[in-house]
Amino acid sequence: MAIDIDRARHFNPQGVAHGGVAYSLADTAMGGALTSQMPDSKWCATLEIKFNYHVGVREGRLICDASVLHQGKRIANIDARLYQDDRLVASANGNFAIFDAPLDR
Repeated sequence: MAIDIDRARHFNPQGVAHGGVAYSLADTAMGGALTSQMPDSKWCATLEIKFNYHVGVREGRLICDASVLHQGKRIANIDARLYQDDRLVASANGNFAIFDAPLDR
């Protein structure tokens, strides 16, 4: 999963992308990685994420690779790595709840 970082839309006063942009990308990619392994009868939601910023995110493409490390019946642990120009800029690890999808969707 990826997003194109634009100075006018994503930068903070310090001259780099706001940290929430990278965090949101990781959260979405991690949820997508888990959802792709679950049946339609199951949903997931973020319980918590530990996020590490290694360097500032600049303009250009920000890519996130997420992988499920462990999936139990009710909780999954997922890892994410974010790259810009093949350079690791951030990493994350999170726990996600797994539950039955609502019947009236």
